[in-house]
Amino acid sequence: MGSFSIWHWLIVLLIVVMVFGTKKLKNMGSDLGGAVKGFKDGMKDGASDAPPPAASTVTPPTQVGTHTAADKTTIDVEAKQKS
Repeated sequence: MGSFSIWHWLIVLLIVVMVFGTKKLKNMGSDLGGAVKGFKDGMKDGASDAPPPAASTVTPPTQVGTHTAADKTTIDVEAKQKS
């Protein structure tokens, strides 16, 4: 009762072909294949494009206490309730 025979799968396949049609199933299959191929190519390109970070190009972080001209234009906002 838990497993399907070959006849069950053939009936399901026949119903799917009748509902969607062979042309639509072919288009969906080719679209899915193209998407998978594009994903694989993107993963390969992404791995080869990213160079490993060099130790000499890393800049040390600045301290929080240093003030620059940009700090004067920063606005500290607090949420206030309307009365």
